[in-house]
Amino acid sequence: MKTPDPRLQELLEIPLKSNPSLAGLSRRRAFQQSFAVAGSAALAGPFARPAAAASADPRRSSVKRFEMKKSINLWAFPYPDRMTLEECLKLAKRAGFDGIELNYDLDNDLSPKSGAKEFTAIRRMAEDIGIEISGLCSFLFWPYPLSSNDPEKRARGIELAGKMAQAAHDLGVENLLVVPGAVHIPWRTDHTPVPNDVCDQRAKEAVAKLLPQAAKLGVSLNIENIFFNGYLMTPMEMNAFVDSFQSDRIRVHFDTGNISMFQSPEHWIPILGKRIQNIHFKEFTKKGTDYSLETFRPLLDGTTDWPAVMEALDKVGYRGYTTFEYFHPYLHYPEALIYQTSDSLDRMLGKLG
Repeated sequence: MKTPDPRLQELLEIPLKSNPSLAGLSRRRAFQQSFAVAGSAALAGPFARPAAAASADPRRSSVKRFEMKKSINLWAFPYPDRMTLEECLKLAKRAGFDGIELNYDLDNDLSPKSGAKEFTAIRRMAEDIGIEISGLCSFLFWPYPLSSNDPEKRARGIELAGKMAQAAHDLGVENLLVVPGAVHIPWRTDHTPVPNDVCDQRAKEAVAKLLPQAAKLGVSLNIENIFFNGYLMTPMEMNAFVDSFQSDRIRVHFDTGNISMFQSPEHWIPILGKRIQNIHFKEFTKKGTDYSLETFRPLLDGTTDWPAVMEALDKVGYRGYTTFEYFHPYLHYPEALIYQTSDSLDRMLGKLG
């Protein structure tokens, strides 16, 4: 029989010395009970908290619950290449989202090729699945800017924006994201820069043309802050633009990531205040020098001060959708991004436990 290691023997004596209540038990029984307790403590870890207080652990999630809705943009899904629209809606529902934001394009299910019949069918499909459509947005404001130097592009942009407003109405959606103008578009080679004052004039003229139809349809034209487009670069400028129309149908679609290159979203929110109608949550990292769309990250994998953002939104009384916007569906196992985002939003909103 092998002689026990003295260090192990000393370790085994500790439970008996430190717990007199084990003295009346056999050595084997005493060790079993002692190590059962020790094992439970080890599994709990040095930072263990009572079960009732687990939800208040700031490393786990926000210690405060925020009454806002979870949403995700369709661009986070591999649509239409690997998933149908119905599959995307069902996946969003399974992952625990309250809503999904859809995108208007020149092709696919939401496009000028579809009409009231098709959009109503999508609306009913979402209702049957049990998920809301939180808003409608589009990348078409870039090839057809409302402030373009090309009159034909401006006209086409206004035409498409009008179609989007009608589509939003048919979908039963109140929120339509609008990019009113662009001084510069860094990712397009076919855009010539527009002088700032000219851009401002054209943007206001375009939105004024769209407003009567939007008001009639019950659709809000929500102006998005971009930063990359060189227009409406401060919250004060955004407020002045929105307020100039004196209409409750011209609101703000606030994007946390689009200003994060040089500014902070928690600073914008108190200034925009009640004008905020809808929101994009885009994670941004300031750790690099790449100022392309690649700087946007999955939620919590960046430098955004989310606790400060959530507190700022709560203070201005925002209770709408918090919509994750991301342009890079995962190449492998794309469902992972959807579930990961839902979990991250739960933690940010304090909805765990």
